[in-house]
Amino acid sequence: MRAPGGRMVGTRWLWLAAAAGCLHAAFSLYWAVGGTWLLATVGQWAVRARAESPLVVGGGLAAIGVIKLVAALAPVLTERRGPSWLRRAVRAIAWIGAGGLVLYGGANMLIAWLVLGGAIRPDGGYDRDAMIGHAALWDPLFLIWGVCLAIGLWLTRRRSTAQPHEDDPDESD
Repeated sequence: MRAPGGRMVGTRWLWLAAAAGCLHAAFSLYWAVGGTWLLATVGQWAVRARAESPLVVGGGLAAIGVIKLVAALAPVLTERRGPSWLRRAVRAIAWIGAGGLVLYGGANMLIAWLVLGGAIRPDGGYDRDAMIGHAALWDPLFLIWGVCLAIGLWLTRRRSTAQPHEDDPDESD
């Protein structure tokens, strides 16, 4: 049995996840329209690609930004609205996304810190700005997004045999 207010706390975690995802999306969209601040923390390859093919890369970044926005906002926006089939579909996809974000963000953050600390020495060296960006900014943000999403999904789960909670009037949908 969950504590009263668990769904409300879970929704807050979903909003935290949405904030992390929207921050990621905002940078993708900013770079899509030509911004360059912190682009080097993704890698010099991204700086070069943006300079060499601004329309193609900008279009790709815009698509990535929109996908991130949808992925960030869908779980929290469908939590109490819309048909139950949509909520279930979004939650199933969100669980997969949460796992992917935690694994991707956590593994890449760890590897980046190991490279920066000298425990891993890539052949041919590495892009220090990008490694710092992945160790301390982008991959931790993916990890935070995934962890907050998983916690929010767990706390807002519905049990088919449970009675509706007083803080969840539509649980029986």
